[in-house]
Amino acid sequence: MSFELPEVAVLLAAYNGMSWIEEQIASILAQTNVHVSIYISVDPSTDGTEGWCAEYAATHPNVTLLPSAGPFKGAARNFFRLIRDVDFSEFDFVSFSDQDDIWYPDKLERAVAKLRSDDVDGYSSNVVAFWPDGRRTLVDKAQPQVQWDHFFEAAGPGCTYVLKPALAAGFKKLIVNEWERVQDVALHDWFCYAYARSHGFTWFIDPVPGMDYRQHADNQVGVNAGFSTAIARAKKALNGWWFAQVSIVGSLLDSHPDGAPHTSSRLWLALNARKCRRRRRDQIAFTLVCVGSILAGNRFKS
Repeated sequence: MSFELPEVAVLLAAYNGMSWIEEQIASILAQTNVHVSIYISVDPSTDGTEGWCAEYAATHPNVTLLPSAGPFKGAARNFFRLIRDVDFSEFDFVSFSDQDDIWYPDKLERAVAKLRSDDVDGYSSNVVAFWPDGRRTLVDKAQPQVQWDHFFEAAGPGCTYVLKPALAAGFKKLIVNEWERVQDVALHDWFCYAYARSHGFTWFIDPVPGMDYRQHADNQVGVNAGFSTAIARAKKALNGWWFAQVSIVGSLLDSHPDGAPHTSSRLWLALNARKCRRRRRDQIAFTLVCVGSILAGNRFKS
């Protein structure tokens, strides 16, 4: 008995990726029991990424390079361009991809099986971070979801996201309708997860890793591993950047935590940390950041 493989649109954002993009695309094309179509948007690069992608797409019918439209000056804006400009209405699923990772062969097959078997609209998974010196570590984002976590964190790395058509279409509509305002959103994966949860879509975070998540000097975000990374992220939170992003996302979604007097009430947030972050250590850090920002006198508008 024959059957058609599920069609998956893979949206890949690239910038100066010549060192890694060939291995990334090869791992996507090697996915089992799905049919993939890759759409690439390249932020104007200096290392030949655009030329290589154009040549590759010319000889691979399921790989498409979108016309130049940058500079985007960040992965989020590049992904928003992909979501806006790619017609994925005829696909069964939509997936995001970075340019520098290595997908396991069953990454999409596993996601599709979960999305089809359960009442789930969005999927993400844990990853295995790896460094040039050979270090490897599991990045665990699969703690149980809590009431308001989507306002304050993503569902893991965006390169693990797979969306059902209704969720993808709704997110696309928001981006198209609010194109100018979404340019202020710095993290597309957090925004996507926040949109899904705040609009009644269900999400599953798979504890089984689906890919090797490359870490290098050019990562825009990367893994929160080590003291120096933790300090850098804490500074961003305390100087108001993180809370400003919370405000922007909440405003775009016209949604804030139920029962909150105002999401700018840091004391209220500190007292409700267990409803705002999934992992226990992150709940503690969240409380400290809220209290620290009160002492520092930082405020943000929403």
